[in-house]
Amino acid sequence: MNALIEGLGLSVLRRFDPEAAHGLAIRALRAGLTPRPGPVSSARLSVDLAGMHLPNPVGLAAGFDKNAEAVEALSAAGFGFIEVGAATPLPQPGNDKPRLFRLTEDAAAINRFGFNNEGMDAIIPRIAAAKRTIPVGLNLGANKTSTDRAADFARVMEAARDHVDFATVNVSSPNTEKLRDLQGKAALAGLLEGVMDVRGTTPVMLKIAPDLTEAEIADVAEVAENAGVAAIIATNTTLSREGLKSTHRDQMGGLSGAPLFEKSTRVLARLSSLTTTPIIGVGGIGNANQAYAKICAGACAVQLYTALVFGGLSMVADIARGIDAHLERDGFGSVAEAVGSKRGEWL
Repeated sequence: MNALIEGLGLSVLRRFDPEAAHGLAIRALRAGLTPRPGPVSSARLSVDLAGMHLPNPVGLAAGFDKNAEAVEALSAAGFGFIEVGAATPLPQPGNDKPRLFRLTEDAAAINRFGFNNEGMDAIIPRIAAAKRTIPVGLNLGANKTSTDRAADFARVMEAARDHVDFATVNVSSPNTEKLRDLQGKAALAGLLEGVMDVRGTTPVMLKIAPDLTEAEIADVAEVAENAGVAAIIATNTTLSREGLKSTHRDQMGGLSGAPLFEKSTRVLARLSSLTTTPIIGVGGIGNANQAYAKICAGACAVQLYTALVFGGLSMVADIARGIDAHLERDGFGSVAEAVGSKRGEWL
């Protein structure tokens, strides 16, 4: 019955403009109209990451709940951890609408939001007030008009550090001009130093783009490890449009969803071969097989976002249980034992 209700809900939402539908989905979460199975877990699924205990390795990627409006509902949706934001120091409207496009034929989406959010002074108190049973992190962003974007990241970090379980430095969005320039070796090292100086004891993660060269991936691995980053999240959206069928394929912005799976998995495999820093795999995951493939390629945990648009929140628990079944099938006693077990297939 729950699956039927969710299916009807998704069908209705697809009749709306994608951004309006997303807003309705957040309202449905707040109203308790979505599945809440609680965190799915088992002895095999439990993951220890950066001093945090995750009941399972399936997380929610940043961008779904930008303003931390549905933290409690999402914490009970089956995830092992969630990430909200991105939050910038000052509120900002983001880019002009329309700025979100469904590519149904490709099981994908293109967005050019531009870090639209209500600002850290609105978002951080919501996280602090939420009752949660799993780790909750905040994605850090910089204001579009800022003259010192590195300082913006540190400012949000300092404000959030006592209220979140982890924070993510996001220099990988393609929708804020020149933001990806901060992925360069010297700029990234300086930015991370500023954030680490004010983080307190909060673990800091780094989210990168999939459109990096081999040399740039090596630089990221070196800088992240030297800075003491707790994990690298690989990857954000891509600027590539290879193989797309949808009429929206030429829209500007970052592409997410199924077409990103192979590219992002190769990046995470390369990273995991270069560093001992844990990797969180993101990009194109739509089922348990793909989530497990990311783990075997070198990820200790994964995150979802775009697939939820097409499959609904019930898929979260299904993916977690599916990973558990794969681990049992392959004789692994834990997620940690499976990490990187098939890395060579992606290099």
